[in-house]
Amino acid sequence: MERAGLSTRRVAEAGAELADEVGFDRVTVSDLARRLEVATPSLYSHVAGSTGLRTQIALLALEEMADRSAEALAGRSGREALAALGSSYRTYAREHPGRYAAARLPMDTTTAAASAGPRHAAMTRALLRGYDLTEPDSTHAVRLLGSLFHGWSSLELAGGFDHSAPDAGTSWERVVDAVDHLLRTWPGEEQR
Repeated sequence: MERAGLSTRRVAEAGAELADEVGFDRVTVSDLARRLEVATPSLYSHVAGSTGLRTQIALLALEEMADRSAEALAGRSGREALAALGSSYRTYAREHPGRYAAARLPMDTTTAAASAGPRHAAMTRALLRGYDLTEPDSTHAVRLLGSLFHGWSSLELAGGFDHSAPDAGTSWERVVDAVDHLLRTWPGEEQR
């Protein structure tokens, strides 16, 4: 029943596909083994049980999101870069809801440091260079943008903006304008 070509990457990709179909919280090693037409124990040479599978899916999702974000940011700055980065998160969440959920999986410090997570932070910091923020304000702004992008994407994915006007896209543009203004006029220490 073992299938040729099985690797940790292939297992993670198949797990990610399954997560998009059934939801990240419903992915199991046994369901994935059935999908891959292998015996469940054969997956244990590629992932360390359910926890290992979930981590591999999360790592894959973070990498895919970082690649998309880098492409979206290329050649952009200021408000345009802000909108591009946020939109890349929103689009990924809509196209890959299971993977998007996986990307928010808590990880131990070592795994998180070796993941694409630091690439996300570096891209956000690069975007913020156009706003001339210094530390610790740059770190505060990275956290603000992460909260905004993930919060918006999660609420939108859950249908949180479906029941009122104006549409979510119109609101998104206004929010990007407001955050762009906030970042350009970020209050200094003396203003607090």
